[in-house]
Amino acid sequence: MAPIRTYTNWNKRSTDIEEKVEPYRKYFFICEGKNTEVWYFKKLIDIRKTLGIHPLIDIRLMEKTGEDDSISNPKALIEFAEKQKKYTENNFDIKHDKMIIVFDADIYKGKPEVYQSILELVGTDNILAVTNPSFELFLLLHYENTVNDIIIPENEQILENKKEGKRRYITKRFTDISGMNPKENSAIGDLAIHIDLAIEQEKLLNQNITNAIGLVTCNIGKVIEDIRKDSI
Repeated sequence: MAPIRTYTNWNKRSTDIEEKVEPYRKYFFICEGKNTEVWYFKKLIDIRKTLGIHPLIDIRLMEKTGEDDSISNPKALIEFAEKQKKYTENNFDIKHDKMIIVFDADIYKGKPEVYQSILELVGTDNILAVTNPSFELFLLLHYENTVNDIIIPENEQILENKKEGKRRYITKRFTDISGMNPKENSAIGDLAIHIDLAIEQEKLLNQNITNAIGLVTCNIGKVIEDIRKDSI
């Protein structure tokens, strides 16, 4: 097994004499990508206290390393998550904790039956956070009026998501708005500060991941909102 890096700011306190407590529930994020999503969720973890998340809930990012570094297929990600639950060093409590698996659904375009088979693999302690076509759709939601000004008018092009030069359509549109290449710029993480806007705009899109194929879809904001509402 390759070593796992787990990012969390749990129990980061100003002094060593402050009381240490253990979380009641932990949410582990496992992402398809190894740059864009990682930058975003690390920032989200850093600002967890400002998000109103219950103080006994921890958010952790599991970064793939070594032989696991290239895992991106959703089925492989789910299998990876299941393996991580078994390692004592991850402290996964099957009674309380959840694995959140973040992936793009664009690889299942025209293959709804294959996508449904992925949904059937999910157990009760796994949560799927899905974007169709890709994570850049979720990032676009962090900018004012992008649903009405870009996503709805360009729905067909976004779903098609053809390559324009070296980049896909949705990636190019994100760069047009943000001025950032999401694959190369770690400042992507700072968008997490605007998560409230992204959550509200996402509600204008399809959030039902069972119907993701053929529809512009995102439920990452909903997953984050559910964590904020978790009163344990």
